[in-house]
Amino acid sequence: MISQSDIQQTLDMIDHQHLDIRTITMGVSLLDCADADAKTCAGKIYDKITTSAKDLVKTGEAIEREFGIPIVNKRISVTPIALVGAASRTDSYVPFAEAMDRAAASCGVNFIGGFSALVQKGATASDRKLIASIPEALAGTKLVCSSVNIGSTKAGINMDAVAEMGRIIKQTAALTADRGGFGCAKLVVFCNAVEDNPFMAGAFHGVGEAERVINVGVSGPGVVYHALKAVPGEPFDVVAETIKKTAFRVTRMGQIVAQEASKRLGVPFGIVDLSLAPTPAVGDSVARILEEMGLETCGTHGTTAALALLNDAVKKGGVMASSSVGGLSGAFIPVSEDEGMIAAAQKGTLTLSKLEAMTCVCSVGLDMIAVPGDTTAETLSAIIADEAAIGMINTKTTAVRLIPAPGAKVGDVVEFGGLLGTAPVMPVHTESAFDFIHRGGRIPAPMNSLKN
Repeated sequence: MISQSDIQQTLDMIDHQHLDIRTITMGVSLLDCADADAKTCAGKIYDKITTSAKDLVKTGEAIEREFGIPIVNKRISVTPIALVGAASRTDSYVPFAEAMDRAAASCGVNFIGGFSALVQKGATASDRKLIASIPEALAGTKLVCSSVNIGSTKAGINMDAVAEMGRIIKQTAALTADRGGFGCAKLVVFCNAVEDNPFMAGAFHGVGEAERVINVGVSGPGVVYHALKAVPGEPFDVVAETIKKTAFRVTRMGQIVAQEASKRLGVPFGIVDLSLAPTPAVGDSVARILEEMGLETCGTHGTTAALALLNDAVKKGGVMASSSVGGLSGAFIPVSEDEGMIAAAQKGTLTLSKLEAMTCVCSVGLDMIAVPGDTTAETLSAIIADEAAIGMINTKTTAVRLIPAPGAKVGDVVEFGGLLGTAPVMPVHTESAFDFIHRGGRIPAPMNSLKN
């Protein structure tokens, strides 16, 4: 039974602590859109998406009004296009991205994900076509997001794909130079990508999913920050318990919205992703949570330990609130999307190396990080390889979303606006990884992959 106190607490979290549903994402299978004729395939993609998701936005808006719960984004994810386009006789998959973009605009959603390829153990001809199409596809569309999975705990790391993605990121930045390399903000390189992630830019609809599914991503860094303000100086077991209780309430709200959207749309409910997803708004920062635990500035010594506690407590609290927790679930640390991270990076306390250490204990990885425009493709690939190794060895999802901002140097700031925020350009090591990246081949899977 929900008490009056519970209702009042939830209203206070929404009104004063930035609590929201970050996204309702409808996953749509496009496997039945495959066709030898590329134009016909693109037409099928458009028709399937617009038919499946035509009521998504108005349903989300109705739930917002009736429940009083902000739903920031409505999104669509689709089957990796490298699978859908494999039957088509074409050398470019850009028309498929354009069809996705038109469909997303027709449905009124904020983003559509799934211009993706899974190449952790090797690439098919279709995978290679999709990857080669990414720069033009992201430069020529507004709403399409792309991802490539280059490694996994079971398969190891495909270093040929890692090398190629460094070049693709550079090309994407060049083609969107007039927007600060914005295309790269819609491109994620994964290790251990998951099939039910509702968050962009990495969402795609996995082949093990139903025909359609509703996945919800909740947020709430501001709620956790506010809760910790009530326990100053308390020991860490009290801190952990406070975060767990808060994560429970946040996830419960996500569960209610997901079930309601599922019922109204007639689409199966998939998962609630209980990740703490920050925004550039003051009071909605993961960095400020860590500082509330006693750190002067995020990035100083102790940051990794504080983040480990936060991530674990969020998961424990969320799992008790829903039997369908999935996606990535934990704490995100996207630099440009977190005002506390931005401040710490500009101060010089938060560095790329420290962020890499932090990704060992949190969700995802090096996210929304601007680097100098003259950073080489090989350096970008080496950063991807390091992050993929963390994911592979630790059996967790890691990802890299880097923006080599054309013409920008360390200390500059790149403005993306909205949820994507402001990216301070951070330094990278200038020593070369050229020979390392050009070895190619595959880094073998670790011993902990042999679990069968």
